[in-house]
Amino acid sequence: MKVTELIDKLNLSVRSAKGSLDHEVTGGYASDLLSDVIANSKEGNIWITLQIHQNIVGVASLNDLAGIILVNGREPDSETVAKADAENIPVMVSNMPTFELVGALYNLGVTGTEK
Repeated sequence: MKVTELIDKLNLSVRSAKGSLDHEVTGGYASDLLSDVIANSKEGNIWITLQIHQNIVGVASLNDLAGIILVNGREPDSETVAKADAENIPVMVSNMPTFELVGALYNLGVTGTEK
């Protein structure tokens, strides 16, 4: 599934890298601890977090993640958007809480295990 499909199916609002939405989503990872995401997320994962600072872009770039979804309607700060645009990392916003968003992703076939 591509990031664009997730945007449509989950009614996500795109905040950065609007030209890089064709990334393939190979799984998902939910965590607010950056070191946990660095250690455990996999290339192509979509990352669900409530963190909004620019360090999330560095983590997503390091692990070659498909994108970042911010939960609870949290908005990225301007530095985060600028860095994400520069690194071609899509940052999206959902009004759903983490638990519901992860469930919705799972129902769409996005899992946290390797396929």
